Amino acid sequence: MNKPLRPAEHAERLLLEAILNQEYAPGSTLPAERALATTLGVTRPTLRETLQRLSSKGWITISQGKPTRVNDYLNNGGLALLGSMVGYGKGISASMVEHLLQVRSVMLPGIARMAAVNDSPSLSGYLKDAPGIGENSLGFAEYDWELQLLMVTLSDNPVFRFMFNDFTAIYHGFGKLYFQEQLARQSSLAFYLELALCLNEGGELVEQCVRNAMDTSITIWNSRRNDHVEQD
Repeated sequence: MNKPLRPAEHAERLLLEAILNQEYAPGSTLPAERALATTLGVTRPTLRETLQRLSSKGWITISQGKPTRVNDYLNNGGLALLGSMVGYGKGISASMVEHLLQVRSVMLPGIARMAAVNDSPSLSGYLKDAPGIGENSLGFAEYDWELQLLMVTLSDNPVFRFMFNDFTAIYHGFGKLYFQEQLARQSSLAFYLELALCLNEGGELVEQCVRNAMDTSITIWNSRRNDHVEQD
């Protein structure tokens, strides 16, 4: 069971949802302290704690004697803000997920090539377990993400690991949704089997194999999103 939120955490969730819903758009100012505390249902000391938390994460700017301003998080934010969206907001939009998949499509193929050159036996050993994943969406999401993290680790570039670590919570959120689709599971399983074969042919082929799989995942995600829009 989830632990009950502290008043400051509850207020942070409400305020972040308001920011993400454009009630307080980037560049706008928040209401005066007394009015905002009433709206959120918290005391003013609790509100100040909440605002300090959001300020430290880059969502708002607090200036002495001036209204608190909502930052332009889309243009100036970092990966930590994505984690906040998942942790406190209503989650990342489908379009934002597509953007993340596009970033992965650019980065991961090169990382996979480095990993294959450095230690292809470790990748081969991991991929041997692919046929036993089953049909569980969570199992697929966990297996898929651990494969990506293994590639990052074997690339021997710690900066890649720093970046992908920040994606972990985000991926677990939408990965389970993605792998609910049978086509997504079938496509990924075919990719794992193909990748195992490509490892015997060298890094260049591994890079192309991963790039094709990443591009396919974007197509499947967009198809899933469009299907849900039509059903709505």
